[in-house]
Amino acid sequence: MRPLYLERIMDLAQVISGFAVGTLVGITGVGGGALMTPLLLLVFGIAPATAVGTDLLFAAITKSGGTWVHARQGTVDWRVVRLLASGSLPAAAATLLIVHNAFSGGLDGARHLIGVTLGVALLLTAAALLYRHRLLALRERFIVREHAWATVATGALLGTLVSISSVGAGALGVTALLFLHPKLATPRIVGTDIAHAVPLALVAGLGHWWLGSIDWTLLATLLAGSLPGIWLGSRLAPRIPEHILRTGLAGMLILIGGKLITA
Repeated sequence: MRPLYLERIMDLAQVISGFAVGTLVGITGVGGGALMTPLLLLVFGIAPATAVGTDLLFAAITKSGGTWVHARQGTVDWRVVRLLASGSLPAAAATLLIVHNAFSGGLDGARHLIGVTLGVALLLTAAALLYRHRLLALRERFIVREHAWATVATGALLGTLVSISSVGAGALGVTALLFLHPKLATPRIVGTDIAHAVPLALVAGLGHWWLGSIDWTLLATLLAGSLPGIWLGSRLAPRIPEHILRTGLAGMLILIGGKLITA
C-alpha cells in the first residue's frame, strides 16, 4: 500500500491529466479516448480493461454537454444517429461478451488484445487527423449514394473498436460520415458524431461496469479536471491554429500507437 502523500500526488496528477486532455478536446474536438486511455495505461499503470472501461464512461459524461449544445443548434441528424446506434450498440455489447468469455480471466486476461487494438485505433485516428483535408477533397470527386445499411455496418465496426479500445468514435466516426453522408454539412457531421458517441460510450462503459472493470474513484478524479478543461479549451479554440494542434496530436498518437502494438 502506498503512503498517503503518494496517493495525494497521484490524485493531483490524474486531475491535471484530465484537465490537459479536456482542454485539448475542447480545442480540437478529438483526443479524449485517444489520449486518456494511453495515459492511464502507460503513465498511471492502470490495468487495460479498467483504463478502457473508465475512459468510456468518462467520454459519455464529457460528450453529453457537447451533444446538448449541438442539439440546441440543430446540428444533429438524429436519423443518422439512430442508424449508427442500431449497429454500434449491439456490436459493443456482443464484443464485450465474446472477449470476456473467450479469455481466461475475462477482460483482464485480454491485455494483449486490448493493447494491440488500442494501438491500431490510435494509428487510424492519427491518419484521419493528418489526411482529413485530402479526404475532404477526395470526397468532392465522387458522388456517394447514401445507403442505410452502410451506416449501420459502420456503426457496428465502431462499436466493436470502441468497446475494447475506447477509441474511434471521434475522428474515425467523423471521417466515415464524411463519405457516407456527403450531403450533410460539416457542423452536422460533427454534431451527429458526438451525439452517437454518447450512447455508444455509455453502453460500452456500462458493459465494462457489469464485467467489473470500472474504477469509480479514478473516473471522478479525471472528471474533476476534464470538465473545466473542456470549458477552457472551447474558449481558446478560436485563438489557436487548429492545424498545428492536429499535426502535433497525430504525431503523438503515432508514437503511442506504435509502442502499444509492439509491446
